[in-house]
Amino acid sequence: MGKVIGIDLGTTNSVVAVMEGGEPVVIPNSEGGRTTPSVVAHTKDGERLVGQVARRQAITNPENTVFSIKRFMGRKHDEVAEEEKLVPYDVGHDAKGRVTVKIPNADKTFTPPEISAMILQKMRQTAEDYLGTKVSQAVITVPAYFN
Repeated sequence: MGKVIGIDLGTTNSVVAVMEGGEPVVIPNSEGGRTTPSVVAHTKDGERLVGQVARRQAITNPENTVFSIKRFMGRKHDEVAEEEKLVPYDVGHDAKGRVTVKIPNADKTFTPPEISAMILQKMRQTAEDYLGTKVSQAVITVPAYFN
């Protein structure tokens, strides 16, 4: 069995940690930071960026850079009018009225859970790079209340 990690999937930043010697240790990301921005972007070349590299290019690529996705998680489009005004990307909805995000550079529409999964994948990769082994299990934080 591989290592078990803990992930705090935050609205603004995310953190990944592992137990070492009975103590939790925060795993630094590839830039050496303890937190990773909860940001996903797609470049015009179709490359997906997650974390600090995604945040760095947000000003020049706002319609393809998704942040604060947790604010839309599990919500219907008609519930998020105020939040939608705060983001530069295209917030829409599916046939059931659930929030979606259109990313022109990916030529695709994503759900908030799909965007969150991209951030979780990045956190897992950060942990695997640090540990030098595959991660088979994770504990993910859940807010005390959602919406």
